[in-house]
Amino acid sequence: MNRNDECWCGSGKKYKKCHEAFDERIKEMKFDFMRGQVRPPRKLINNAADIAAVRAAGVVNDGALDLAAGMMRPGVNTESIDDAIADYLTAKGAVSADKGFEGYPKNTCISINDVVCHGIPSKKTILKEGDIVNVDITTKYNGYFADASRMYIVGGHADANAERLVRVSRECMELGIAAAKPWHFLGDIGAACGTHARENGYSVVTDLGGHGVGKGFHMEPFVPHTGQPDTGMLLVPGMILTVEPMINEGTYKVTVDKKDGWTVRTKDKKLSAQWENTILITETGVEILSS
Repeated sequence: MNRNDECWCGSGKKYKKCHEAFDERIKEMKFDFMRGQVRPPRKLINNAADIAAVRAAGVVNDGALDLAAGMMRPGVNTESIDDAIADYLTAKGAVSADKGFEGYPKNTCISINDVVCHGIPSKKTILKEGDIVNVDITTKYNGYFADASRMYIVGGHADANAERLVRVSRECMELGIAAAKPWHFLGDIGAACGTHARENGYSVVTDLGGHGVGKGFHMEPFVPHTGQPDTGMLLVPGMILTVEPMINEGTYKVTVDKKDGWTVRTKDKKLSAQWENTILITETGVEILSS
């Protein structure tokens, strides 16, 4: 590319003032292909306008999760939470990216106790005191996507084992985010999450993981939450992805409900917990775009 050409990232700037130094740095790096180290494709690098748009979607997404927090009471059915979030998104000029995705029927995923993820909201599913609940929302706003989930404890208290699992699962996510450093590798995230989970006697779901997000709902790369450091795709400024470890009380193995084709449960029926943030890789670390 000529130095005076418009940069490939779509910023409108000249290449020499935008991503020329970035490209030179990648060219100078030595990749160990035996460890799966690869360069990220250019399509995963977001420019300033893209980042601002995902950040705006994240603000709406966080507001929807705040709304869910206020509805976590015994006796509330999960469909009413889903309906309230749908109304909130509509009022903000946004839509749920979940609804209709590969046939998914609702606006959110609400997963309780042994449900790992993709729990379908229903009038028949009634929250009970001490339930641990994950609400997962992906908002599409002005064509861009932000994705996050939080854990809630119905009534504010659960048994000690459940509360510990909720806490440790959040710590796993936070450690994974802290490991997502620019010019390091994707495997660092999984290594940090998985090590902390195992040290606390828990397992990590491997059939599902995080993903790139922003200009699309589910993009490259797949983000595993267990693994080895210095492996996988290079993390570079401008990449946006989710860190969302699913931490199980017992086995890491899961099953998918044969009737609805969506609900993922722990195989041994023990508890599961998950937190998810959308993060931006920056020049100095990370910025959380939705939490």
